[in-house]
Amino acid sequence: MRRIPAVLAISLLALATAPLALGGAPELRWGGDAEGGAPYVFANPRNPRETIGFEVDLAKALGQKLHRRAVFVQNQWDGLISGLERGDYDIALNGLEITADREREINFTIPYYATSEQLSVRADDHSISSLADLKGKTVGTLKFSFAERVLEREGGIKLRTYDGQINAYEDLANGRLDAVLMDWPIAVYYSKPNPKLKFAGGPISEIRYGIGIRKQDPALLKQLNAALASLIESGELQRIYEKWGLWNGATQTLFAQVGSNPQAYEDYTKSVTRQLGWSQRLRQYAGYLPLLLGRGAPMTLAISLLGMAVAVSVGLLLALTNLYGSFFPARSARAFIEVMRGTPLLIQLYLIFYGLPSVGIRLSPFVAAIVGLGLNYAAYEAENYRGAIQAIPRGQMEAALSLGMTRAQALRHVILPQAMRLAIPPVTNDFISLFKDSSIVSVITMVELTKVYGELASTYYDYIGVGLLTAAIYFLLGLPFVRLARWAEEKLAFDRLTAAPLKRRWFGVGAKPATG
Repeated sequence: MRRIPAVLAISLLALATAPLALGGAPELRWGGDAEGGAPYVFANPRNPRETIGFEVDLAKALGQKLHRRAVFVQNQWDGLISGLERGDYDIALNGLEITADREREINFTIPYYATSEQLSVRADDHSISSLADLKGKTVGTLKFSFAERVLEREGGIKLRTYDGQINAYEDLANGRLDAVLMDWPIAVYYSKPNPKLKFAGGPISEIRYGIGIRKQDPALLKQLNAALASLIESGELQRIYEKWGLWNGATQTLFAQVGSNPQAYEDYTKSVTRQLGWSQRLRQYAGYLPLLLGRGAPMTLAISLLGMAVAVSVGLLLALTNLYGSFFPARSARAFIEVMRGTPLLIQLYLIFYGLPSVGIRLSPFVAAIVGLGLNYAAYEAENYRGAIQAIPRGQMEAALSLGMTRAQALRHVILPQAMRLAIPPVTNDFISLFKDSSIVSVITMVELTKVYGELASTYYDYIGVGLLTAAIYFLLGLPFVRLARWAEEKLAFDRLTAAPLKRRWFGVGAKPATG
């Protein structure tokens, strides 16, 4: 029994010293996106469990200066600032360009790297050497990046934005793009080694990376600025960049400026930081509408309507083949339906847009979006039609055949008209779903309503206000189609006992009361 107090004491001692055993020092949690790729933060090709990159080395060096253990926190790049404000990590460190609009939301340290944008073109293209040569050309870049703003400011350029740099350079090599504009470090790692591509022109628009910190953490900002200044002065930061092949003249000039007068930079960042009042914010919301309604909504409508047209047509063909086709076509239709319903729409879009070029089929983003949405929803429409057709009593087909009709005539004149009426509610429901799912096509560079929302929200860091506006636009755009479906039900109804005047229901939405 005397052993119990001793064991308890040892356990308490072990618990008390556990933090020391795990490293002891407090954590410096830094947010980044490991999917962003080299040379920033990425999985070691030789050991995928290890995360490497020049910003990983920088975080470790800062942690040593601050006597804190650097801990990486994965976060989507375009949501880095939101995650920082939520308190998911202490700092955002992942190639964040210092811009005035970002500085309205967060503080930045003194810049730790300077670089520029770099144009890449196909190796056999000699027509592009500057931004001016991009007029009328199709150019790719990362979404929400500084390069995207440079291209938008230039104007007259067909812009396509991507979640990852690899896809942009692949599209350039495959002939879908005329050029790609990205930060110089990305171009060095993804464009320069590709024999199908080459750099075009010189540096464009110098940019500086800074570490993002919440405005409520002025003490941490001061500590990090001191740590960065120390790393610059000791030459350790230069050694990190040389290790990754990123040391350049712009950074050398920057370090000389920061080392001589860091206070001047801090004064500059304070001067561009500005808080918006309510009236200014409301005017800002009004300014969003032309972009949301003029740029995003028309594309969402076009993709949804054309995608649904494909879905309805192909779905009917699949349903008829499945029910009345011979063995092999019927089984093929059934297999198509199950595969399309059983795999994610996102993967199907990736395969159509990025996979098909490997077999020589290159679809434009618009066509790929319509084909992807149409084929995916065709599987669901086929099941809607199958259920509606099978709901028609078998005797009606037999009666039509007994009157001398062929099976095709019986389907066209007797079965399908009744089945279509039954299928209208689920088909309408699927259209509303497709309307919302059209937001997924932004992954294949389509700029539709949700993409415009993302651009505005990430630019102004206002996810609530812009989100409510976008949701209202989706709702209002969907209402006319709900009303149209109710009208079609009314016109096609043969049993008036269940039909009700539209004006009795608000906007035609809601359950239909019996009229007696």
